[in-house]
Amino acid sequence: MNQTIHAYALYLEEDKGMSSSTLESYLRDVDKFVEFVRKEYSIREASEVRRTHVVLFVGQLKQDGRANATIARSIVSLRSYFHFLMRRGEIIQDPTFDVEAPKADKTPPQVLTVEEIELLLAAPDVNSPHGVRDRAMLELLYATGIRVSELIALDVRDVQLGMRFIRCGGAGKERILPIGAPAAHWASVYINQYREQMLKGGLDEQALFVNVSGRRLTRQGFWKLLKKAAVDAGISGEITPHTLRHSFAAHLIASGADTRAVQDMLGHVEQPGQQYSQHGRKTMKEIYETHHPRAK
Repeated sequence: MNQTIHAYALYLEEDKGMSSSTLESYLRDVDKFVEFVRKEYSIREASEVRRTHVVLFVGQLKQDGRANATIARSIVSLRSYFHFLMRRGEIIQDPTFDVEAPKADKTPPQVLTVEEIELLLAAPDVNSPHGVRDRAMLELLYATGIRVSELIALDVRDVQLGMRFIRCGGAGKERILPIGAPAAHWASVYINQYREQMLKGGLDEQALFVNVSGRRLTRQGFWKLLKKAAVDAGISGEITPHTLRHSFAAHLIASGADTRAVQDMLGHVEQPGQQYSQHGRKTMKEIYETHHPRAK
């Protein structure tokens, strides 16, 4: 099968335009399978491979402790290889037919400790306009648990610092969320002292958080500043915007907050377009101020 693997590699690279890293993964999976059937069943020709051999190979991967994602990728690699051989007329049946890939492993979301959150929030250099903006963004993200897409979509009018709440989610999915004193403080410092300076004359820009060009900050821009803050804070592991969202929820629930209220804050509503009544906001605010680590 070595000659067919070489032809398969050329096909993936030249006809499919596959990236070098993906190509290496596909070929590595096929090589492992070829070695397996050769060693265990003395099979040297692709035409000798049957579905049973593929199933047994998958079983060996499971026995070796391979992750479900790795096994699933191996099946995809083998299916691609044997489909290639069928198109070339090398084989007449696909031995990967009806071989099911295992479901992806469910890994628990990464959650930072309250102490790690404190380090992360304190990481930006607040002696610069961009540092104050970064601090305000991180504070708001942890204070509310909103998605990064919702954070960068905020306009100035969506933040009511005097009453300490923000409005997010857009038409039909609007949420009104309380924010703590630290988040309100840094948002106020940013808005009142630095935002106009960062607009660079573009006073018609409605975005709350702007980039070096004075326009709305992008998701990529926020990922970059979050990564830098994590490094500066000395936090190991990869941190994503969802890490703060998960940490927000975990810390509230660990402190005794009602799970349904936390789901509402996260935007997991049962009815599309559900909005909070005055009574609902008051209850949510009370829950928030009682259980959020940075409510006061």
